[in-house]
Order: sequence, then C-alpha cells, then structure tokens
Amino acid sequence: MRKVRIADSILKFLIIGSSLISIGALLWIVGYIVINGLPHITWEFISTEYKGDQTGILPMIISTAYIIGLSLLISVPIGICSAIYLVEYSKPGNLIRCIRFATESLAGIPSIIYGLFGYIFFVTALKLRMSILSGSITLSIMILPLIIRTTEEALKAVPNSYREGSFALGASKLTTITRIILPSAIQGILTAVILSVGRIVGETAALYLTAGMVTRIPDDIMSSGRSLSVHLYMLAKEGISFEQAFATATVLLIIVAVINFIANMLASRIKKATTAR
Repeated sequence: MRKVRIADSILKFLIIGSSLISIGALLWIVGYIVINGLPHITWEFISTEYKGDQTGILPMIISTAYIIGLSLLISVPIGICSAIYLVEYSKPGNLIRCIRFATESLAGIPSIIYGLFGYIFFVTALKLRMSILSGSITLSIMILPLIIRTTEEALKAVPNSYREGSFALGASKLTTITRIILPSAIQGILTAVILSVGRIVGETAALYLTAGMVTRIPDDIMSSGRSLSVHLYMLAKEGISFEQAFATATVLLIIVAVINFIANMLASRIKKATTAR
C-alpha cells in the first residue's frame, strides 16, 4: 500500500508540475509580448494606413477580419454538417473510413503545402488572383479537419438518453438534431470555431502565397490584402521595426482574446436559453 501511495504522489506531482510548466510558458510568452508591445500601441497606429511615414495597421486589421469571416463562412457549415453525418447518420463502412482518412490527412499537411496548392489552383488555375477570396478558401480547407473532429467529439458527448427521449415524444431525426443535439453540443462547436479562429489569425505561409502582401484597405474579397500575421512576419524578417512587430503581435493577442470572450458569452447565453426552454 505504501508503494502505491508513493507512486500516486509522484504521479500527482508530475501532473501538477506539467500543468504549472504549461501555464508558466503561456504567461511568459504572452507577458513578454504584451510588455514589449503595449507601450507602442496608439490610436494612430491602429487607425492609419501603412504607407510613407505612417506605420498604421488598419488595412491589416480589415484584411484579417475579411479573412476570418469568409473562412468561417465557408468551413463552419461544411464542418458541422460533416460531423453530424459522421455521428448521427453514418454506418461503419468504406465511405466512413475514407472520410476519416481524408480528415486525418488534411490535418497533417504542412501549411506551406496548402499555400502552394492555393497558389497553383485558386490563384493561377481558377484565375482568382492573389486575393482575400483565394486566401480564405485555402484557410477554410486547412481548418476543416479541426472543425469536423472537435464538433464530432462534442456531438458524441451528448447523452443518448436525449435522443431516445426526443424520439419517444415523436420527434423526427432532423428535429432531434436541430432542437436537442446541436444546442446541447453548442459549447463544443464554439470551441471548434475558437480554435479555428486562432489557426486563421496565426497563419502566415498559406496567406503569403494566396492573399498577397498589399498594404492597403481591400476594396472587396477579390482584392489582395496583407493579414496581421503576414505583416508581423514581414516586420520581423526585414528588421523594419521590432517595436511595431511587438505592437502588431499584441493586437493579434487582443483580437483572439476578444473573440474567445464573445464566443464563450454566446455559448453561455445559448445554453441558458435552451435550458430554460
């Protein structure tokens, strides 16, 4: 018994230590970036364009917003519907094995390969040029596996008693999915969306080859635009200004934090609304 207790204590210590190391690494990275970047963030920096003697990031913020919105608009419906099919409708067979193999393969492809594919297919073959649309479609393919797998796990976590109770009351399959299962899994689905936004915001290689490097406000989705992550890469690579690089990185962190807060708030409200109903 004593050996078992010692082993349990050692394992508990290792788990707690690993957790503290992870939290410490996160706080150290975020703190280092914010401390170096926050003093250089001004209203002029956020609200002006990057040209001449002006060093603002407004065009990059708008381009990033375009890319996030369009990528989610393409990938979220496809990802959620695919996960619903895999969990609620599919039966074991070759088709399901092919779908799972495809999603796992997509998840393991390096982002630069996606960028090359997007450049060859969307930019060149389909003649979409280097544009917000080309970059968004490329990123939507990148984040599909993440949305499918996370949503799939969220749907599996819904107790089968919910489904059985709904069917017992005479509800159809579609009604059960839309009224019972999806609201119960909404937090997991929003988690998939949040993780996807983090992937989109932090992506550089794929956008470098598809969305372009133009530092002006895009007129529409067919215009080229530089995202915040690409702008950060260029500032650091060319050694233009490390102060601007840290400030841009801080703005990126703030954007991700705000999106996470809004998504969690929406998840809580949706859960309360469905519970009250």
